[in-house]
Amino acid sequence: MVVVWAVSTLTLLVLAGLLPAFQLQSADGDSLTRTALTAAWAAGAFGLLTALVWPLLVRALLLVPALVLGLLSFFLNGSLLLFALWLIPDGRGAADPETAVVVAAVMSAVASATSTALAVRDDEAYRRRLYRLTGRTRPRDPRSGSAPGTVFLQLDGVGHAVLREAVDAGLMPTVAGWLADGHRLTAWRTDWSSQTGASQLGILHGSNEDVPAFRWYEKDTGRLMVSNRPASAVELQRRAVRRTGDGGLLTLDGASRGNLFSGGADEVALVLTVAARRGRRNRSRAGYFAYFADPANGVRTAGSFVNEVVREVVQSLRARLRHETPRIPRGGTYPLVRAFATVVERDVVVAAVMGDMLAGRTAVYADLVAYDEVAHHSGPRGRDTDQVLRRLDRAVGLIATVAEHAPRPYQIVLLSDHGQSPGETFEGAYGLTLKELVRAGCGLPVPRRVRRTRSGAEARDAARDALRSALHRPVDPGGEHAGELPARPSEPIVLASGNLGLISFPDVPHRLTREEIDRRHPALLRALAQHPGIGFLLVASERHGSVVLAADGVEVPVAELADGEGPLAVFGPGAADAVRRTDGFPHVADVMVNSMYDPATGAVHAFEEQIGSHGGLGGEQTRPFLLSPPELSPPVPAGEELVGAERVHRVLRRWLGEGGEGPQVPVERRTGAPEIYPSEEEAESVLPVEGVAVPDEKH
Repeated sequence: MVVVWAVSTLTLLVLAGLLPAFQLQSADGDSLTRTALTAAWAAGAFGLLTALVWPLLVRALLLVPALVLGLLSFFLNGSLLLFALWLIPDGRGAADPETAVVVAAVMSAVASATSTALAVRDDEAYRRRLYRLTGRTRPRDPRSGSAPGTVFLQLDGVGHAVLREAVDAGLMPTVAGWLADGHRLTAWRTDWSSQTGASQLGILHGSNEDVPAFRWYEKDTGRLMVSNRPASAVELQRRAVRRTGDGGLLTLDGASRGNLFSGGADEVALVLTVAARRGRRNRSRAGYFAYFADPANGVRTAGSFVNEVVREVVQSLRARLRHETPRIPRGGTYPLVRAFATVVERDVVVAAVMGDMLAGRTAVYADLVAYDEVAHHSGPRGRDTDQVLRRLDRAVGLIATVAEHAPRPYQIVLLSDHGQSPGETFEGAYGLTLKELVRAGCGLPVPRRVRRTRSGAEARDAARDALRSALHRPVDPGGEHAGELPARPSEPIVLASGNLGLISFPDVPHRLTREEIDRRHPALLRALAQHPGIGFLLVASERHGSVVLAADGVEVPVAELADGEGPLAVFGPGAADAVRRTDGFPHVADVMVNSMYDPATGAVHAFEEQIGSHGGLGGEQTRPFLLSPPELSPPVPAGEELVGAERVHRVLRRWLGEGGEGPQVPVERRTGAPEIYPSEEEAESVLPVEGVAVPDEKH
């Protein structure tokens, strides 16, 4: 109110200087201070009259035709201004009736714009305004017999430990209040591919079979699959639907907001599988248009967007000045990318979820990606991510408050798709990338750009020693498999998914075995297994089916892997089963590479430019959370662990049944179900490997 009063006062001073028929001074003239006080008096009086008298005038004139009332409002507003000027002591304010109408109109516009710009940043004002727009100004009667709906809010990348620490530190009071009220917090374990593509596909569609990583090469089609590429997401969703025979978690009156996959929902906004559509059938982008059609939403988000860009620039500069480590470059367009993920997507998704609740939809699944985006560049813990967690908690609290005004009760479930593990990048720690290490092991040219650091020298020494040792191994050129491989093998395709690397040889249609790779490149596997930045390799074997290779010549058949022993012991419970499952995928890479993991620090080495990463085994990246209200049954029996995204899907489906939704309908029996998925002509074809710039995991 004070700011609006001040802006209105300045507006009156400007108008008094521009309009000869509008005066704020006595006939003898006044000092600037006296004139300013007169303007403040007039602005205050006009504001009070507008707030107190104007609603009564409008109510008294409701029977007047709308067009007449619209024209009459200008004269009424001008009359209020004249009355406000009459209230000024000593008669210092004066205006012609025509001028009073103009001044009153400008004053009203300026005051409205100022109050809107200030109020839209306030969650309470935003919530009240949303209620007015939907006509739900009173809380729902708790005695209503409506069956409850369910809202699933995915806090992308927030691990179980990070959530616990944020609650204990007071960063997330909404979540803390839920825990105090009896909500159940459960940690669950991801598959080997600990990233959104695999986890969300399993959660929403009940199957993430044959998703070995965030990006991988498929030999049978010659395609590079990338989970956050629209055409790849469409294909993955098709495969999951064919495998399960079911449309997904949200097939009955569901809404999917901000996700990679639709979950079978008819109502979608910012969903990647629908983004491949062309023209008017693309309902995914409608979420942006629906949100920004309201100018107040545009003001609210634009202000936050600018603040976030400035915040990122300041935080990045502070990290450089303090020489914080580990650290990666955060310049270029990244401040804009971060602001889009943490502000624009958040605001649009939250508004869509609140609209879904006020519309009474049965099931809603939404992904808030803000933390994951910032943690990749700033690390999973620190001041940068603390601020993001605070804002996420505010968004969750706003959604919970709106639920009180919805036409039906709602159960809100918080969950995450994976966590994040900290650590310096592989290149930062050892001076060369995984691709360069693979090329060296294959005897291919390597760019001489590795950094001259102690760690880089150690990496080169380790690689050179491993290469020399490997090249002295006896290789039988006339063995039983001689002549099966091409004389000039193609270069390997090396892909990174966090701290999980994939190596494929595209000129061979089948999965290469260890023996075949050794004949091609005698130094490769040994150079990789002996490198200090690599934890273990998975490769097929003619003798043992498949084997895990590690340092010091350790070689364990996959069938004999066990938790707590061997090369996977450091990676914790479930690592052996996760590796065995991935080994059975049709599109598993020729060589799967998992970085080292230090249990003392929780650190891994991402093969990408990320100091907070996920995608493989090691640390908190494989430990997301599930937070459910006490009205829902426990996710798993006491003493049992929740393992895998497919198991989480079954838990969420059970909870929907407990909420009264009833049985899910397979996609074949749903009217109009094929419209969820783009046709082959509409979807972009998946690009071939040659010439493709593989994107980072930006949702």
